[in-house]
Amino acid sequence: MTHSLAVIMDPVDHIKAYKDTTVGLLREAGRRGYRIDYLEARDLELRGDRLMAQARSMVVRETDEDWCELGTARALDLLDVDILLMRKDPPFNMDYIYATYLLEHAQRAGVLVVNNPASIRDANEKLFATWFSDCMPPTLVTSRKGALRAFLEEHGDIIIKPLDGMGGSSVFRVAQGDPNMNVIFETMTDNEGRYTMAQRYLPAIAQGDKRILMIDGDPVPFALARVPAPGETRGNLAAGGTGVGQTLSASDRRICDRVGPVLRKLGLVFVGLDVIGESLTEINVTSPTGLRELDRIFHLNIAGDLFDALERKLAAGVRPA
Repeated sequence: MTHSLAVIMDPVDHIKAYKDTTVGLLREAGRRGYRIDYLEARDLELRGDRLMAQARSMVVRETDEDWCELGTARALDLLDVDILLMRKDPPFNMDYIYATYLLEHAQRAGVLVVNNPASIRDANEKLFATWFSDCMPPTLVTSRKGALRAFLEEHGDIIIKPLDGMGGSSVFRVAQGDPNMNVIFETMTDNEGRYTMAQRYLPAIAQGDKRILMIDGDPVPFALARVPAPGETRGNLAAGGTGVGQTLSASDRRICDRVGPVLRKLGLVFVGLDVIGESLTEINVTSPTGLRELDRIFHLNIAGDLFDALERKLAAGVRPA
């Protein structure tokens, strides 16, 4: 039986195919003979209770240059596809939230939507980690500059970051006595009009910010440690970090064992955990990356493992609830 997949992603001409996780997923779908349709979030249309889209057929190639071919735009009833893969990158703004509401119409009609749109909406990638505060470094979420100053005084060296950022954008390290402390706190809280997150600085970042990919609650047995560039405190690849492969440690596995059952319950099938040293810092549920690097380093097929899990769900008539 030929399966069908519709992918919601950013414009294809913005994609760096040689490293893009979504491209890796689509290539696996192509190798399995899936019929693939491509759309952007803006192409979704709700007509009554039927979710439609202006979509284009997609043929995915194994070459990184000219990596796909798109057909002519046409109306597609998304209730006719087997898997709807939501891979749009943040920003996680109101349009993104509205898209998750639309996707729930397809989910209720029996389409396997990955990840579960309600859980994407509820699981802010910074705040969701606080569900597992026993696995995290000391953390503060506040809009008050005074609270941030007290947190810095308590811990001496902290990281402060926005709740809606990605790729290491607007992440600051602030140490006691930093002359820029007040302006950073003012900027990050928009003069006490916006929440921000602060965490105790973890010196283990020098050995890398580990990305652990989870498939239906189970970890890939290797992590991608993103080691900061010289003079940087951010390990994100987008911020110049270098990816180094590592086997999961005992503490990594303890974190996965703690988080995995909750991911499975929430229908968060493909997720990236961020771990520094022995501490969980973030849980990426929108469009986790790192698949291509791990595949290259360890000769894996993580996309194959994911599609095996998805096809088991299709065969069992199970979808994220």
